Amino acid sequence: QVHLVESGGGLVQAGGSLRLSCAVSGSDYSIIAMDWYRQAPGNQREWVARITTDGRTTVADSAKDRFTISRDNAKNTVFLQMDSLKPEDTAVYYCASLSRDRTSKYWGQGTQVTVSS
Repeated sequence: QVHLVESGGGLVQAGGSLRLSCAVSGSDYSIIAMDWYRQAPGNQREWVARITTDGRTTVADSAKDRFTISRDNAKNTVFLQMDSLKPEDTAVYYCASLSRDRTSKYWGQGTQVTVSS
């Protein structure tokens, strides 16, 4: 069983930065990557970034060159550094696991990010 807890959200002005954290407890050897998603009111959930267990990263085109995903294995924490934030980045951000069968078995409760113009 794995438990995910996000933190670091808040209110920031456009152009500002936030760093989200996802604390991971427990273990599941089927997990091959950790993802960040976001969901704005009235919108579908959108994938934002991924980091694999061997450290490879990918970021959605909408966030490329502004968002960086990383992890601290010693602290069992995954981070999402968000720079040059825009009002359209406003959403609830979730971290989730990705398993070998391509399912997202574990999800955090989400953290709200609000970017004011």
